[in-house]
Amino acid sequence: MSGARAIARAQVLGFRISSLQLDREAGRIADTAVLDIGVQDTGPDGGLWALAVRGVEVSKLSGDELATVWTIRGAPHLYRRDDLPGVAAAVEPFSEADARKRIFDAAKPLKAAGIGNVAALDAVATAMRSVVTKPMVKGEVSRKLTALMDAPYLRFCRPCDATHLYEMPFRLAALRAGLELEAGTSPPVLRRIPGLKRAATSPERHDVIRAYLRLLGPATPKHVAAYLDAPVKDVKARWPSDTVEVSVDGETRWILLTDVDALSAGRAKGTRLLGPFDLFLQARDRSLLVDDPGRVKALWPVLGRPGAVLSDGEIAGVWRPRQTGTRLKVQVELWAKASSARRSALADQAEQLAAYRQVQLCAVDYKH
Repeated sequence: MSGARAIARAQVLGFRISSLQLDREAGRIADTAVLDIGVQDTGPDGGLWALAVRGVEVSKLSGDELATVWTIRGAPHLYRRDDLPGVAAAVEPFSEADARKRIFDAAKPLKAAGIGNVAALDAVATAMRSVVTKPMVKGEVSRKLTALMDAPYLRFCRPCDATHLYEMPFRLAALRAGLELEAGTSPPVLRRIPGLKRAATSPERHDVIRAYLRLLGPATPKHVAAYLDAPVKDVKARWPSDTVEVSVDGETRWILLTDVDALSAGRAKGTRLLGPFDLFLQARDRSLLVDDPGRVKALWPVLGRPGAVLSDGEIAGVWRPRQTGTRLKVQVELWAKASSARRSALADQAEQLAAYRQVQLCAVDYKH
């Protein structure tokens, strides 16, 4: 729309850094915004490190405050335990078409057998619930489910040289079955969530479309759909009415009305070592975050993602941890010459990472 307010790239990044609380020094679980949509917990510098860089003292958390469940894109995410009833409602597929898209190749044999996608998730969830009566390793759950489920639910897996459930229905049915993952287990251990009863409707703050706009806006329905692995049509049908059109690099996007004024925030300050799957890096407009194709490939390779150096409102490079025993080396590749102040800030972040991992920092190595 020609009359849409033009928003500069720096304003978008500044808004996101503020909304994602990457500019704060201290915070609590209760007021950490990323937990409303879920914090992906992949790798050693996953969910808890994402909270640590937002000022949460994760070493002081009790074992009951957070829960890990498979939700968005089938990935493990951290949530406040008390929020799980609303989260379970929020991450439900929007429709049959949405469920089909989320379960990928599992949908084809189900369709051939005349089984609905949502009904299939319910069937898997019912079987999982009957199997997991005590904490159980994923592989054992899978073996027991394979014996219970009919052929349309199963596939031959070449890497495993075995027949078992399709992976995405397995993961997406777990929360429907009232199951969580035991923190820090690999392979994952599933167990029942005490007293979980899914809410009839999702509280507004857990609405995944609104949460994306609130934390990673301004955005388009296509951006949100890509983040959720959902059809764009379903996202458009549920698009919030209280949004405002803005223009970012000539593209029409939307922001929640309550957040419009926050787009005027100045350039963000500070340096953070973001984990590879930090929500800031999950935005589906990567070219806005990093416009150089070579740097995009370096930051988001197909396998083995590095972390990102976020400094003064920009992604300034990548980093990788190198740990041997109780000694940690942080390898940093910056895309421009760093000031002494930036190097000092990176050293502070590396020390914080070492403390989080409960090891000793032995070096911060720079690659140019």
